[in-house]
Amino acid sequence: MDKALDETLSIKIAQSVKSKARTPFDNAYKAALATEGATYVQGFLVIGRRSYKPIEHAWIELSDTSGNDCVVRIIDPTLPHLNKNEQEFWYFPAQSLSVKKLKAIIEESKEDYPEDEPLPVYGAAPYEYYGDVMLGGKDYLDAYQAAEAKSQEFNHSNPDLN
Repeated sequence: MDKALDETLSIKIAQSVKSKARTPFDNAYKAALATEGATYVQGFLVIGRRSYKPIEHAWIELSDTSGNDCVVRIIDPTLPHLNKNEQEFWYFPAQSLSVKKLKAIIEESKEDYPEDEPLPVYGAAPYEYYGDVMLGGKDYLDAYQAAEAKSQEFNHSNPDLN
């Protein structure tokens, strides 16, 4: 299955949901609600030539099965707020949620923990850790480690970043 960032649709959806800088989870949530067939995805983003470390991020994905191959389009409603001069973005998914499941989790979170923001969603325990920060399950840790390896690849190949 191929995955590719659809920059044109990302910008169009970002405009329609009025995305804001530094709110990738809210942007992706709004985009998922507004886009038929969307899947909400949380994970990490590595931006080529400037990522010192992975960025916790969210986006949506749309599957196109009209041809022989299944192609998944990554729609990032936060894209207009990222450095557009960078042409290389790597997305490392940790978990994917249907809109129905996402809505249910948000409702339950608001009810059970009204003082906390419902996003990001980390899934069920047991949680894995990196450093002192709690993440989600093993899939979240695996996505972080893959993103960290990609980020380190850039840091080693571009010594001027260090």
